[in-house]
Amino acid sequence: MAATAASSFSAAASAAARRSSPSHLRLLARRHLPFSSTVSFSAAAPPAAAASFGWEDALRVAADDRRGDESDLSGYFRKVDTCNRGMDKKGVFVEFMVEDQVVGYIHQGFVEHLRDFPDVFTIASGSNGNNNVEHVTLHSSLRTPDERTNAVGSVIRSLGDLIPGIRNELYPITSSYGMPVYFSLERAAAPFFGIKAYGVHMNGYVEKESQKFLWIAKRSDTKQTFPGMLDHLVAGGLPYGISCEENVIKECEEEAGIPRSISSNATSVGAISYMDIEGFRYKRDVLFCYDLKLPPDFVPNNEDGEVDSFRLIPVPHAANIIRRTHFFKPNCNLVIIDFLFRHGYHVYKPRLPWLPKAAAKLEER
Repeated sequence: MAATAASSFSAAASAAARRSSPSHLRLLARRHLPFSSTVSFSAAAPPAAAASFGWEDALRVAADDRRGDESDLSGYFRKVDTCNRGMDKKGVFVEFMVEDQVVGYIHQGFVEHLRDFPDVFTIASGSNGNNNVEHVTLHSSLRTPDERTNAVGSVIRSLGDLIPGIRNELYPITSSYGMPVYFSLERAAAPFFGIKAYGVHMNGYVEKESQKFLWIAKRSDTKQTFPGMLDHLVAGGLPYGISCEENVIKECEEEAGIPRSISSNATSVGAISYMDIEGFRYKRDVLFCYDLKLPPDFVPNNEDGEVDSFRLIPVPHAANIIRRTHFFKPNCNLVIIDFLFRHGYHVYKPRLPWLPKAAAKLEER
């Protein structure tokens, strides 16, 4: 009994030491900051500040046709790079495996926090007497998806502010899209386990007098992530138990008030993927892209409070905002750039030899 109590006290003391370590404090301070890989660390960080620009600023930049930069692709490449940071840091992540399949990657520093939960995670160290972590698996006693979901969910709750922005939304964990689900994980925790996460992004556009216009949303200032920034008309993560098509229809209703009679016409146009490393987070996202041609007189109406307002702007003006500013949520840039390529906008014609390279960076069909 005394030995058990001493062991429990030792484990608790060890956990407390890790919680107060510099690496833990750095993790608490870290937030996903748009367009910057430089972060100042402190013991705690405030929620992301709302973007400081308004529609007036965005529309002024969009309509400025005196710059002569319409054929300059460098602004697009910078946006691609923004979503693919930290590839030189992949070596500090170890494989996260379930049933002998790699489902993610975990930072070695974050692994130390998982040591507090030996009944949930098994941490395999290297041979030859060294202590290097080789990979992380779930404990062999967790055999069913429900058991794993509940156990890992309990760990996520215990980690508290180590994983900010809990949404109570589960993502299915698989070895690849469409494969069997091993368990489900809180959406906010996915980057900390290097899980490949999926989402749907939809460009809603109208045609008037042979010209195309995009409906652009401005995110609510109270959003947990990227508050006040520009966004697609419709976008959202792909939760467990719903198809891409049904998720598009659901998000259309919630985010823009688009009825099923219209949203069911959304066209699947491919997928875009990117990998972004920041601190302990390894984002491996796949965005399933859709186009929806809307009636010219349609006006969106947000239903879930996540959008501040909408504007309908000419497609070339949206391209100007992407090239010249950081006003859009980073991954939205990629989906709109993809739209520009597919719809053959003239801004690309002077640089046709660059297109294969750009397409290779932007799309994984």
